[in-house]
Amino acid sequence: MVILIRGRSLLIYTCLFLGVIGMNIAYAGEKKDMGGWQMDSPYNKLYNAGELDAFKATVVKITEIVPMPGMSPGVAIHVKESADDEVIVVHVCPTWYMKPGGIGLKRGDRVKVRGVWAEIDGKDVFMASKIKKGDYFALKVRLTKDGKPFWTMDREELDNEKEAVGSK
Repeated sequence: MVILIRGRSLLIYTCLFLGVIGMNIAYAGEKKDMGGWQMDSPYNKLYNAGELDAFKATVVKITEIVPMPGMSPGVAIHVKESADDEVIVVHVCPTWYMKPGGIGLKRGDRVKVRGVWAEIDGKDVFMASKIKKGDYFALKVRLTKDGKPFWTMDREELDNEKEAVGSK
């Protein structure tokens, strides 16, 4: 879900937000085979909402990844906290939910990433719940309280989330 908020342009951003959430609602509801991205999958069981963490970084690149063997591809952003740091791979969502070019981020963007750390095949990765860029843009893909992915939600749950965001 893409959330756009700010002053006098709120109406325009609200329309864009509703369009994006509407697209996601329709698509999420139609998807039957989640390719290993379903709520009770081994992959999603790695997301422990009790260990929520956040950091600021710069986007190095955006790619498609396969998080675990047998899963369908997903979107990842590769980020660095500083020029001297190692690259952190941030898992965002499945590509059938949102394409790499559709996440609203690009190389060089400074972001704040919120989510949890996980170890997959001996490598540390970060599973995002929210990625924020500046004051105007946030990409939210999981509920903060329990880590439930937006792509697993039914129409009613997504409508409730849309209403909660709209009332803020």
